Formats: sequence, structure tokens, C-alpha cells
Amino acid sequence: MFWVVLGVPLLLLLIDLAGGRTIRISGLMVAAPPLAAVFCGPGAVLVIGLATLGSVVVASWFNGLVGVANFPVVVATAVLICAASTMASAIRRRRERELTRVRRVAEVTQRVLLRPLPQRVGPLAVASCYLAAEEEAAIGGDLFAAASMGTTARVLVGDVQGKGLSAVATVSDLLGAFRRSARSRTPLPELAPSLESSLWEDLEERGSEEKEGAGAEGRGVKRRQLEGFVTAVVVDLPEGEHRIRALNCGHPSPLLLRDGQVTELAASRPAVPLGLGDLAAEPVRVDAFDFAPGDTLLLYTDGVIECRDAAGSFYPLAERVARWTDRDPERLLATIREDLRSFAHPRLEDDVALVAIRRDS
Repeated sequence: MFWVVLGVPLLLLLIDLAGGRTIRISGLMVAAPPLAAVFCGPGAVLVIGLATLGSVVVASWFNGLVGVANFPVVVATAVLICAASTMASAIRRRRERELTRVRRVAEVTQRVLLRPLPQRVGPLAVASCYLAAEEEAAIGGDLFAAASMGTTARVLVGDVQGKGLSAVATVSDLLGAFRRSARSRTPLPELAPSLESSLWEDLEERGSEEKEGAGAEGRGVKRRQLEGFVTAVVVDLPEGEHRIRALNCGHPSPLLLRDGQVTELAASRPAVPLGLGDLAAEPVRVDAFDFAPGDTLLLYTDGVIECRDAAGSFYPLAERVARWTDRDPERLLATIREDLRSFAHPRLEDDVALVAIRRDS
């Protein structure tokens, strides 16, 4: 690109010289430095600016304009444009480096919070995938995690309400609570209240810290004033059983893939999202579903099914994956990822998390 932009003022100079004094296009030459500032570094822009300034002087001399009163203004204008373009390029480069550092921090944060799930858990083959709607963010409010509870594997997929740093903080809080509950072998029917309690403690503590400087009036943080709830589905997969148990807290239902058929594992009575438990009148209910050898369980967040194409239609996840039920988890998620990106227009509007689990025996 440097040589292309460098050739612009030189080409215009040749055209000006070839056209005689009846054609004067030296004013177009000063467009080269601003164009170079978009693509090139400050050093390259400076070289192009000097070439542009020289071309302007040569063209003015050839056209007999060196002695006119306006010539110093023409030269000063060219110098100012070249200097401003060089500075603009330097600022752009600095911001690019800052963005690169931010992306690296986001990638590290993602690896710390969303630890890659193990590829094998006993007879289960596992794969996970995360897609951020904002590429520079790399991480958002969607989450997944897995934990071993002796002979039972427990998998969580969730979606935090909201975006930004507050959503990432809630993701961290919930993942920590989930892992603590797995270490303490919390039964699945008791998991929602346990996560709920831990989530509110963390939210209230964070809210109190934010309002600490507001005096006594700001310290009485009420639950309903705190913005933060999580839709989630938690699945227990016992090693010696061909059944799974699922707890759904306001989350999209998992899909069971079997021999070209896709079945939605809808909860008989979904629980409210985590963080809104004080609004529920009934205790949570755990459902059991068959999970035979060769079956694949697909867990996902609403960023998948709420993805729209150019016509405004939603992504038909169940219809699409019915063609891919024979694929292993890694290939299945890779196919969904590519299909989703080609379907989305103009890009993903929400973060996406996917987990696929296949029982081999």
C-alpha cells in the first residue's frame, strides 16, 4: 500500500507536466498524505508527505506559479496537511496498540473465567464454543462450566442479563458459586437456592461497595434495586445411568439429538432465573430424560435462536442440527458456528455459548 500511495503524487505530477500549463492538478496531490494516514505508519506517511510537497513545488515551478503571491500559501497548506497526516497516523497506531492490549486482556479473562471443558468425562465426549457479538470484547455475559462430582458430571450453561463489566463480574460470581457447590456435592434440587443465595451475596456486596461513598442513604441496597439475574440450565450426567437430570432456570431448553431426530427437553415447570428467586411461589423441579449411547445433548444460550438473517427470520437451530446428528461434538459445534456466522446479518447481535455432550457407551 505504501508504494501505491507514494505513486499518487508522482503520477499526478507526470500528468500535470504532460498536460502543459493549461492543466493544473497540483491541488489533487495533497490528497496522498491523508490517504496514507489510513493505511501506513507515521514514517511512511512522512516520506509520502515529502514526496507530495516536492511534487507540488515542481508542478508550481513548471506552471510558472513560484513567483506569484499565492505560492507561499500553497506550500504552507501542503506542509500543514502532511504534518497533520503524520500525526493522525501516529495516533491511529497508538490506538491500535491499545486495542491489541485490550483484546489480549479480554482473551486472558475469557480463559480464566470460561475454562475449556474437558474433551472426555468418562463415557462422555464434550465440546464447548463461545462467540462474542463484539469481536473486540472477546467475552460477555454468556457462560458455561463443568464439574466432576464423583461418578456424576455436572454441566452449567447460562446467560447473564446485561452487558459490560457488570455482566462479566456476575459471570465470575456465578462460576465461583457453581464450582463451590460441586465441591460440596450440593444435590441438584438444592442447587438453584444455593446459587441464588451466593449470587445475591456477591451482588449486594458489590452494590454496597459502589454506594459506599454515598453516605448512609446509599448503603441500604435493596434487592430489587440491583440489576442482575441469570438464566441457566444445569444438567447432571451420572456415569452408570442412561438418563440425565436437568434443572432449568428460565433458560432455552436443551436439545437431544438422536438418529436424525431432534427433541426439545422442555422443563415440566421451569424455575425463575437466578437472582429472581424471591419472586417464585413454588420450589424448583428437576426433570429426568433418557440419554442413551449415541445420543448428543446440545446446550446453548439465546444468542443462537435469536440470531436473525437479512429478512429478519430467527435462526432455526433445531431444524439445522437435525442434519448433523451423526457428528461428534467438536465437528457439530464447528458446523453450527460456521452456519450461524453465515446466517447472521450483518453480524451476531448477541453473545453465543454452546456445549455439546455425546454419550459413547
